[in-house]
Amino acid sequence: MRITVVGPADLPELLPLVRAYCDFYQVAPSDRALLELSQALLADPQREGLQLLARDDAGRVIGFATLYWTWQTLIAARVGVMNDLFVAAEARGTGVADALIAAGLERCREHDVTQLVWQTARDNRRAQAVYERIGATREDRWIDYWLSVDPF
Repeated sequence: MRITVVGPADLPELLPLVRAYCDFYQVAPSDRALLELSQALLADPQREGLQLLARDDAGRVIGFATLYWTWQTLIAARVGVMNDLFVAAEARGTGVADALIAAGLERCREHDVTQLVWQTARDNRRAQAVYERIGATREDRWIDYWLSVDPF
């Protein structure tokens, strides 16, 4: 398995995996919007973030992770937010998630980030098992909320 930072040439292979991730969470942003997100990260990885791509030994895309850079006031430091981590069904249980997280941690170190943080759905027990196995700390203090921002 090989983990690399996504480049422009990877986008056609990345898109179907990102689409599968969206399908998993039953959301349907357009392919155009998903590509624009990846292109924004490619345009300014130092400020915005980056995507990581996992390939098997045959070169097939089998997983990805997306990291965004931001600040967290409660620790007064920069953090990496891993909003996306997805492994193709046929590659689950083979260490791909662990490798993507390890690569994300390495990128965080390179970016002088103090923590890598992420969320998962309450019912995504398989992902939770991975996170607990690698020693991640579960945070139960917060409840997430969100509001739609309507166009003005």
